[in-house]
Amino acid sequence: MNEIKKKYLSISEVSEILNIKEHVIRHWDSIDPKTNKFRIDNLSIRTKGGTRFFDKNHIKRLSKLKNILIQNDKRNFSLDLASKIISQDNKFKTSELKFSKSGNLSSNQISENVDKIRSIVNRLKILINFK
Repeated sequence: MNEIKKKYLSISEVSEILNIKEHVIRHWDSIDPKTNKFRIDNLSIRTKGGTRFFDKNHIKRLSKLKNILIQNDKRNFSLDLASKIISQDNKFKTSELKFSKSGNLSSNQISENVDKIRSIVNRLKILINFK
């Protein structure tokens, strides 16, 4: 991604950088006719004429989406799940867990960490609609 020197790139430039076909990017960045909502929010900026432009943040989101949906040349077709993971990305940080400098935890700290881990697991289950 060292080619990104302009503030905004066209869909063909992004397609080439990320090695994603243009029609795939358009599909991800389009409105779902069933829900009348974007399939994935905030993937591009559009002009009044409908031309898509992408900045560095949009390209990062597209790259994350590609990594979630395409792994080892195998496709995962759950666009809804990928969208939820991207939008919830900042909520699941292990930095919230508390550790002492020595690495030893009090029973209170262990209890707090277990509760936080359970909370994260429950949120992930909700994201994948697993009960």
